[in-house]
Amino acid sequence: MLRQRVITALVLLALLLPALFARSPLPFALFTGVLISAAGWEWARLNGATTAVPALASGALLAVLCGASLLRLPAMGQAGGLWNAGTLAWIVGGALVLRAGPAGWPKWPPLLRWALGLGLLWLAWLALAQARTIGINFLLSVLCVVWAADISAYFCGRAFGRNKLAPTISPGKSWEGVYGGVAGVLLLALAWIALESQFELGSASVFKLLQQTLGWGGLLLAALLLTALSVVGDLFESLVKRAAGAKDSSALLPGHGGVLDRVDALLPVLPAALALISLKPLW
Repeated sequence: MLRQRVITALVLLALLLPALFARSPLPFALFTGVLISAAGWEWARLNGATTAVPALASGALLAVLCGASLLRLPAMGQAGGLWNAGTLAWIVGGALVLRAGPAGWPKWPPLLRWALGLGLLWLAWLALAQARTIGINFLLSVLCVVWAADISAYFCGRAFGRNKLAPTISPGKSWEGVYGGVAGVLLLALAWIALESQFELGSASVFKLLQQTLGWGGLLLAALLLTALSVVGDLFESLVKRAAGAKDSSALLPGHGGVLDRVDALLPVLPAALALISLKPLW
């Protein structure tokens, strides 16, 4: 298993890094568009697509949506209302879905579940592509919010976890892990801002933009929100898999599961980050 995980990670990095550091944002948008289309195929399979045709059609439809959006990316990516609506949908909808639990998810109309998933995947990809147009430093700082929250939550949960966060959805998660995740993101923000004060990194990070726009108090609240949304994204995908009786979203990434398993926490964080930096200064 470990060997599979390492090989898969190396292959993905070999494909991702050239696309990420290309002069044009287009290769990165195309590569991630392929991945998000695969996630659309996985989503359909987890939500009632029992045959290959509707699942493949879902992935193809998502690819078409991404391709069409790419033609208008600058205009669409700067639409602050779109990011605000997406963030609000995750906050309100996430709370409703998680409260209902795995047993409540199949009660939603199948067409609504299918459309909701494809819409959220499309929005996350659009935010990802827009983040790359802002700059590599900005994009990496947003991605690292999720990674720092996840790693910190894992170790704090193992060391101090006592109070279960959502035992019917993900028994291993604890409130202590969530607190550790918040602390990890705050430490990351401070370290990143300090690094930017010493070196020119090409573009401002999400942390620097939030601090400049919202102040230190606003940065703290933003870190809390982004960490909470990363947990919601993780739990949401776990809930859908549990409702479908699946351990992984697919076996597309040997040793890692599926694409959804790798990007679940990013789905709400990406549009939320763009929504937050689009806010007007507090003074």
